[in-house]
Parts: sequence; structure tokens; C-alpha cells
Amino acid sequence: MDKIYIEDKNFTGVDFAAGHFEKADYENCRFNNCNFSTLDLSNISFAGCSFSGCNISLAKLTGTAFKGAEFNHCKMLGIHFEDCHEIFFNVVFNSSQLNMSSFYKRKCRNTEFKNCSLHEVDFTEADCTNLVFYNCDLARAVFSNTILEKADFRTSYNYSIDPELNRIRKAKFSSSGIYGLLDKYDIEID
Repeated sequence: MDKIYIEDKNFTGVDFAAGHFEKADYENCRFNNCNFSTLDLSNISFAGCSFSGCNISLAKLTGTAFKGAEFNHCKMLGIHFEDCHEIFFNVVFNSSQLNMSSFYKRKCRNTEFKNCSLHEVDFTEADCTNLVFYNCDLARAVFSNTILEKADFRTSYNYSIDPELNRIRKAKFSSSGIYGLLDKYDIEID
């Protein structure tokens, strides 16, 4: 069966979870206020696509390719980003909720998270080189054997990162966030 390609199309207010979502490769498409919750989006390519105000929670992403995809004000709870296509993963997250999602062993170099909620997100063994966390809440996010070299945490908060268990060379932190690097020692900082 030939692969279907859908280009330059706008989808607004579509509840794909309740109806039919066409398995295709999407290019330069805009998804506004759409519901993808619990859908199987495996082996679909989204190139240059934007998602605004969408619910993508618990969607299955095995082999899904995101090439230059942008997520704005999206609800993306419990997503396993480690299942996405190994090579084609280039994303930006703006003002989105990614709580309880996982980037386990994910190569997410140069990824940007802006104004995002990342509660309990798993970054174990991920390559987060040059990753930017701008004004993000990282409460109970897990960093273990994570490459955080040149990552920027200066405006983010509630993180707990053990420098002995993660590679943080040239990572950027604010002086107010230094506690997140020392909290395992149970010391008081004024």
C-alpha cells in the first residue's frame, strides 16, 4: 500500500480520538485545538508541523518522526518520547504540559522547552547536550546518567540534579537554583 502524504493543511478543533485519523506523512500542517489523546501515531512523520492547544496525552509514538515540529500550549501527559524515530527528532515545546512523560535514552540535543511543566519527567540516560529549559518547572524530574553538557537551567526551577551522577560540564545554572545541585546533601543554604 502506498504511503499517503498530506501537505499544507490546517486542522482546527478535530477530535481525532473520537473519529478517524488518517495514517499518513504530514508536512507543513497546522493542528489547532485537536485531540490526539491515546491515539496510535506510530510510524507517522510530522515535518514542519505545528500543534497548538492540542491534547496528545498518552499517544503511542513508536517510530514517529518529528522533523522541525513545534508544540504550543499542548497537553502531552505520559508520552514515551524514547519510542520516537531515532534520527528524526527535532522539536520545540512552548508553554506545554509534559508531566510524567519520558525521554529515556532519547537523543534530544538542542531541544527547547519554554515555559513548560515537566513534573516527574524521566531524562535518565538521555543526551540533553545544548538543551534549553527556559522558565520550566522540573519538580521531581529524573536526571540519572544524563548528558547535560552546555544545557541551560538558569531560569528554571524545582530541579534536583546530582553532579556526581550526570555530566554537567559547561551547563548553566543561576545562583538561586544552586540548591538543586546540592539538595542530596541536606544542607542549608542562605
